[in-house]
Amino acid sequence: MKNISWQEKPIFIASDHGGYALKKRLIRYLENELNLKPEDLGPYEYIETDDYPDFVLPLTKKVISNNGRGILICRSGIGVCITANKVKGIRAGIGYNINVSKSMRNDNDTNILCLAADNLSEDFAMVITKNWLTTDFSNHPRFIRRLKKIEEIEK
Repeated sequence: MKNISWQEKPIFIASDHGGYALKKRLIRYLENELNLKPEDLGPYEYIETDDYPDFVLPLTKKVISNNGRGILICRSGIGVCITANKVKGIRAGIGYNINVSKSMRNDNDTNILCLAADNLSEDFAMVITKNWLTTDFSNHPRFIRRLKKIEEIEK
């Protein structure tokens, strides 16, 4: 089986109102700096009363059905992360620093990066995102064994 590079994997991005501004900035970064074509799954305008679960579920379905990666953003990163991890096959983590953004890919093969708009500068969010996107899963036997145990729990 051919290993698909990070540049070839489809990428999806969504937020709620709390992450709307950071989402728009990250889309420009992904397009202009990393030459990616992220699919924006909303919201498409700032609506203060929107709810993150309404945007998380469509993104998780796209990530699963396209073997892609997703980025979810809310104020703390926690709500979108909890919601995403309710979906079978999703491994979402909160990227709060550079080491974690690498580890969550290398060790846990996460397919969704969750970001906290209220706690990250735009520049730091871009660094975290790039590190997460460019880090491959290690395929180390102990990490594979752990992921298989998670899959058993999901059954």
